[in-house]
Amino acid sequence: MFATPTMLCSFQKINPVGIHLKPISTLSQPFGKVRPNCSTYFSFTIAAPGPRSSVRLSHRSLTSPPAAIMLHENPVVSDLYATAISGCVAFSFLKLWEETAKRGLFDQKLNRKLVHISIGLAFMLCWPLFSSGSQGSIFAALIPGVNIIRMLLLGLGILKHEATVKSMSRFGDYRELLKGPLYYATTITLACVMYWRTSPLSIAAICNLCAGDGMADVIGRRFGVKKIPYNQNKSLAGSFAMAAAGFVASLGYMYYFSSFGYLEESWKLVLGFLIVSLSTAVVESLPISSELDDNLTVPITSILVGSIVL
Repeated sequence: MFATPTMLCSFQKINPVGIHLKPISTLSQPFGKVRPNCSTYFSFTIAAPGPRSSVRLSHRSLTSPPAAIMLHENPVVSDLYATAISGCVAFSFLKLWEETAKRGLFDQKLNRKLVHISIGLAFMLCWPLFSSGSQGSIFAALIPGVNIIRMLLLGLGILKHEATVKSMSRFGDYRELLKGPLYYATTITLACVMYWRTSPLSIAAICNLCAGDGMADVIGRRFGVKKIPYNQNKSLAGSFAMAAAGFVASLGYMYYFSSFGYLEESWKLVLGFLIVSLSTAVVESLPISSELDDNLTVPITSILVGSIVL
């Protein structure tokens, strides 16, 4: 006994030799094309002649797994497409800021922070393109992983690219790429491999690193007149901007990923993200931050504090 490939059916016995076919709902496409996140219900009642001699087989999907924007029916091919699209997005932003640096449209430090803010956040927007599970996370990690290799080659002087160095360094020294930019790419790579889109820790680490730390410098340089008493190199405006930007970005990505079913939005997460953003702002304001790179201390603080409160 077989169900037709274009409808969900229930089979019921009506007489010792006959079968009654009762459609429950019609599907718009064959079963083979139904996305993994679609709920399905199959119900079969097989009856033989005689009283109370029936066997009922049923299969129900009670919960739908997180949705993924599958670009191809083959998951590997779909992830290859997703990698290509995400790589183009990241590369486009890099080329944009390289051009602005080359043409001197922005101050070099501002240009560097625009790279810092935009690349990681734009890349996170592409995460739903990848398949669920470890395969999708590994494919996604290839993009920042390639950038790790690029930073090493540029920072060691093996590869020469003046526009990239100018857009990512404070003073135009290629060796600077072995610090902040390398830590930045490493953080995003590890967030993909270790936590991925189902964990609020990846959101906290990347959003506070990109939006929080990036806006702290931008706002602090422009409006940071009043300095922090225990660190004259940091301003109250910059620290406030860091906490606010990291928190708002975290909330935005919480709602974004929850719309795909990767995590469930809650007030507990909201409070947790607030605590993480405040903690990273405090750590960034300490005098030790002048010796340790923010691209290292911010994600570490986000992970440590987030592991407790998220």
